[in-house]
Amino acid sequence: MMNLGDVAVLVEAVHGGSLAGAARRLGVAPMVASRRLAALEDELGVRLVHRTTRALSLTTAGEAFFPYAEAMLENEADGRASVRPSDAGASGLLRVTASVPFGRKVVTPMIAGFLTANPEVRVDLLLSDSVVDIVAQGVDLALRIAPLRDNTLVARRLAPNPRALYAAPGYVAAHGAPGRMADLTGHVCLALTDTSHWQFQCNGETTRQRITGRFTASSIDALHRACLDGIGIALLSAWNTADDVSAGRLVALPLADAEPEPWAIWAVYPTSRFVPPKVRLFVAALERHLATVTGQAVP
Repeated sequence: MMNLGDVAVLVEAVHGGSLAGAARRLGVAPMVASRRLAALEDELGVRLVHRTTRALSLTTAGEAFFPYAEAMLENEADGRASVRPSDAGASGLLRVTASVPFGRKVVTPMIAGFLTANPEVRVDLLLSDSVVDIVAQGVDLALRIAPLRDNTLVARRLAPNPRALYAAPGYVAAHGAPGRMADLTGHVCLALTDTSHWQFQCNGETTRQRITGRFTASSIDALHRACLDGIGIALLSAWNTADDVSAGRLVALPLADAEPEPWAIWAVYPTSRFVPPKVRLFVAALERHLATVTGQAVP
């Protein structure tokens, strides 16, 4: 059976760039670290690293095995955490994914406080405007903004996500503001690529309104920038526009007969079997932060 102590030597050596550094971090003699690495290579029947007096690098076999080595240690840490008292804190690497604007404007500002409160946790924040396969990429937590409906994965609603129509004052001065949902057909609308309709709530019913415009993008940040530049009207989240509205760079455009479809901010987990303490603590910290960002109490 594979010895996790041997696996730890490999992981620490790769992270630190040397066996001597791994030995120091693990609190063992350099000779012991060398023996453990050799034992792991014997167990697997392959050479995992190239060793010189100055550096250490993974072989092809080592590169293939290394992600599994990290996962084994993470799983062990999560297993220990599952039986640790709830007030004993958290440790290990926490992988989180979010959209680029939400990660930049909402998640990143709370990271410093979270790391200070949890000194044994490391955070890897993956920002992508595409939907990340959290199971395949080994992500612990996905933060997603979506309509108020159940997710096929394990999801928990964290906070409402108010949205509105926005435009630059220059656009409104030149083209006027839509007063009703149907008026959008006469305006330049800034939408995500391949989006031909926006969804609204009208008298308790969901309604689709066709929109057109001369600029589409796969990135919310790009649409936000185009809106600031006066190109057209964008449908954006309140947390993404608060500073611009305060500074007069954007104005909200409420409609008399409809509101944008309600969305929420969700925490999505890869499994319901066990949520590690590092994930629970991060989500709790994010909920507190969202209460200030969205201006609404956490449900």
